[in-house]
Amino acid sequence: MAPTDLRITQYAILNLIATRGMLSIAELAEALVTDRATMGHNLRPLERDGLITIAVGASDRREREITLTDAGKAKEAQGRVAWERAQQQFETIFGKEDALAMRRIMYRVTTLDLEISP
Repeated sequence: MAPTDLRITQYAILNLIATRGMLSIAELAEALVTDRATMGHNLRPLERDGLITIAVGASDRREREITLTDAGKAKEAQGRVAWERAQQQFETIFGKEDALAMRRIMYRVTTLDLEISP
């Protein structure tokens, strides 16, 4: 991701918005398994750099809606090329089947619904 000047978390945010369309801070935080405060912290540089816009929610003024700007769309596309290249390199080194198995396990871990018992 170095040639894009994006951290992986920033690319993940841009990619989610590019894929799903406008999202609230809460929706982004949930999708990336983080809290809203951390998400807000991660969004500031993207807004400062003109890659996203943050607007008051149309249906709930307490929400903030995040959309990509044209510059954000271009940066996400640039990041996608770098991400896909890195994934191909990883599969070449690690092996396609093992890489797929690892991704499946990581998906299961991030979607677990763990109950905390007293």
